[in-house]
Amino acid sequence: MTAVLAVGSRQNTAERWERRVHLGAHPVLYPVIRGLGGLRPVLRLPGVGVLVSEAGLVREVLMNQELFVKNGPSGSGALWTPVVGRKALVNMDGEEHRLLRRRLGDLFTPRSVEGIVEPAAVVLKNRVHAGFEAHGRVDLVDCVKELAGGVISRLLGVPEDAPGRLADRELFDLGSSISSLVRLGRPTLTERQVAKGKSAVAILAGPVRTAYRESDPDTFPGRLRELGMSEDEAMGIISAFVMVGTETLVSFVPRLVALLADSGRLSELAGDRSAVPAAVNEALRFTVPSPMMLRDAVADGAIGGTKVRAGDRILLSTIHAAKSLGGFDPSQATPQQARQLWFGAGPHFCIGMPLAMAEINTTLDLLLDLYAQRPWHIAGRHVSRGVLIPGYRKLELANA
Repeated sequence: MTAVLAVGSRQNTAERWERRVHLGAHPVLYPVIRGLGGLRPVLRLPGVGVLVSEAGLVREVLMNQELFVKNGPSGSGALWTPVVGRKALVNMDGEEHRLLRRRLGDLFTPRSVEGIVEPAAVVLKNRVHAGFEAHGRVDLVDCVKELAGGVISRLLGVPEDAPGRLADRELFDLGSSISSLVRLGRPTLTERQVAKGKSAVAILAGPVRTAYRESDPDTFPGRLRELGMSEDEAMGIISAFVMVGTETLVSFVPRLVALLADSGRLSELAGDRSAVPAAVNEALRFTVPSPMMLRDAVADGAIGGTKVRAGDRILLSTIHAAKSLGGFDPSQATPQQARQLWFGAGPHFCIGMPLAMAEINTTLDLLLDLYAQRPWHIAGRHVSRGVLIPGYRKLELANA
């Protein structure tokens, strides 16, 4: 009985911290969205849009590209067009999007992804080991930001010895400065925000254009050229990956580690890696790195029996759709309608998922290896406040 109570207590601790993370980011919107989601699966909110909160219906909308589009005036894709141009994949729909996605598919094979992540993973490993050896502790959030910056460097095609090369952490901060422009309650970017985004993209553009023109097939821009992309198309595609991938990764990895530590699952996973995929998948389901997705209705129709009109803004509450399925439990299979919903579904399913998973698994493998050698614990943490993507501002791991 005592052991059962201890497990339950750890589980409650894990879920309490996750709630704090969400409330830190959205102290008003989070409880409102969760509360509204519990009222009805589809709810029209006057002046706001149509809120969809049930997993099966969220998937249904994502699969229907004829009726619900991403690049409409209030859809998430349209936010980025003034910053990165028309052809950045994230802001495209229809046949044009399908053809571009097909051309990009080979860039995210396991082998290709390994070539992008491996150099950054080496830096991460050295950073974490040095921190533990010198100080007995590391800030995981800071380390993952550097990992993300290293991946950005590879996407840009920046040589390690390039003159004036930005450090990996600086590259992350640059990418983050673009993605942080978005707010849930604002459907468009202001002129000032567009100018700020363009300024950051211009800094990223230099190495991308150089790598593209040199046509080195060992670089990501060089491979885009080989696929027939124009220079501007390559720039838009890479900028989009930098914008949409960095914040969600840096949000999720520390939350994953905190969930596993708080719920007392580290020892089990360090000794049996076969349970890791289920734990990661359940952590993705429970944390919901992409808490809201936006679409525009382009014709009259219906969602779950609720009528929608052309021009309606559709708010897909992935956070309620996923969290309403229950607490964090890696032994429980995710229902079919909710599987990988945090990566989207249908034509816009996240093409960069293999890259994100490689970064996630690389970091977790490293930390589990260290835990098996010498257990560590969470020594301190602070949640981020007033951000778009919920996460930890700091998560300090220390030797036991």
